[in-house]
Amino acid sequence: MVRKTKEDAEQTYAMLLEAAEHVFFEKGVARTTLNDIATAAGVTRGAIYWHFKDKGALLRALFEQAMLPVEAMLVELVTCSEKDPLAALRYMCVHALTNLDQSPKQQRIFSIMFHKCENVGEVVTVLDDKLAQRDECLARVERILQKAVSMGQLPADTDVPLSHKVINNFMAGTMSEWLLAPQSYSLAKSAPAMVDMLIAGLRSNPPRLRSGA
Repeated sequence: MVRKTKEDAEQTYAMLLEAAEHVFFEKGVARTTLNDIATAAGVTRGAIYWHFKDKGALLRALFEQAMLPVEAMLVELVTCSEKDPLAALRYMCVHALTNLDQSPKQQRIFSIMFHKCENVGEVVTVLDDKLAQRDECLARVERILQKAVSMGQLPADTDVPLSHKVINNFMAGTMSEWLLAPQSYSLAKSAPAMVDMLIAGLRSNPPRLRSGA
């Protein structure tokens, strides 16, 4: 009985996240109520409070679910980037863009992040947490770039902090723009060439540390 109850709770949790993903995507976070999510999941509003204290907690869990594979890949790439850091960086970027193209679930969640999540009310702390999570990911990218400098793949005076900001802006900007009109072109097919252009720019003319910096 205890095992069954635990399984039921896990199933309800998953159903709530799935429902929240679809309703947030369709209506936007600000216009979505807990009643909307409960109705979509086929449960009572009380069932939501059993798992989540409010809409912000639901949104946080949804974002964390989407970011777990990204974080796991970054941890692995930092470990495996000893031989060719820039190749590891290229793999990460191409994989992330290709996965977005091929996963409707990722498209919905990242659309919520970029376009349907107003920075007001209970969402503010969720977005603050997301920024902190982003900074952790960027710190791992920075370590990969530092390895590239130490191995001579990038010039010794490369401004590594600025370089990882360029990479983040490229990735976030590409994802955000593509999600506005995903039918306009195949991101999966275009990703290798786009990322190669980014890496080529880093190799040939990266941001440089100013003299005396």
